[in-house]
Amino acid sequence: MADRPFRFGIVAGLAAAGPTWAETARRAENLGYDTLLVPDTLWTLSPWVALGAAAAGTSTLRLGTFVLNAPLRTPAAVAHETMSLDLVSGGRFELGLGAGRHGAEAEAARLGLRWGTPGERVDQLAETIRTVKETLAKSAADAAAGQARGPVLRAVQQPGPPIMVAGAGRRLLTLAAREADIVALGVPPTGTEYDLATKVGELRDVAGDRFDRLEIAYNLAAVGDELPGWLAGQLGADPAELVRSGSAAILRGTSTEVADALRRRRDALGISYITVNGAFMDQLAPVVEALAGR
Repeated sequence: MADRPFRFGIVAGLAAAGPTWAETARRAENLGYDTLLVPDTLWTLSPWVALGAAAAGTSTLRLGTFVLNAPLRTPAAVAHETMSLDLVSGGRFELGLGAGRHGAEAEAARLGLRWGTPGERVDQLAETIRTVKETLAKSAADAAAGQARGPVLRAVQQPGPPIMVAGAGRRLLTLAAREADIVALGVPPTGTEYDLATKVGELRDVAGDRFDRLEIAYNLAAVGDELPGWLAGQLGADPAELVRSGSAAILRGTSTEVADALRRRRDALGISYITVNGAFMDQLAPVVEALAGR
């Protein structure tokens, strides 16, 4: 898995105005990032709207959700939006899904939706993946057979956009190992390199022979030696204390040192898809230039 080339993405979902958001997408593309990923919260832009706008202003940047809370949408709605966004982006969409992040229960209540137990949410995620795959396959088959009346809504990427599943628990990792193309490791900012290795080991155990086919992703909370004060509120902990305790989510040092750290992780754990808080897009850019696609 050390042979899998690096990919880099930024996670962003806020902008003061439309032009500002469009510039964020163009800047990510110009800096060599592979993907722009939008979270699914009620305090950030709608991922579908934001990604559609980003698609209109870019040409090579891939676009993804990071990650959709499956309990907040019907499986059929996710399938329809997936085909639509893949089509309008020219085949640049990647569908990121999860069973519900911490704190999203309150957002479900605001939307008038039932949140469900952890087991029920994993079941809904599995149903969403199944529905997306079946819908994509049916639309492709209908188009090939000429059964539809008029133009057919179908994804550009065939058999469909890559699916990323984010998770930490064993049941969720098992589902991801079986159904996903990309697995985003659910290790919190307090997690150390040991915790990261343990989670990869658990994924390897449940994936079996499929492990080498998976692209493994990990999100960095911060990069660089200057950690802004607002980061504490976002992480729920003092960044300086996280650094002292060996957080794997905060990489400090020169660009060369950060690049070396990411190479070691890929060699040891197979983590090749690196995403980062969009506020640190410029700080990671020299590493992206050195490692992307290599």
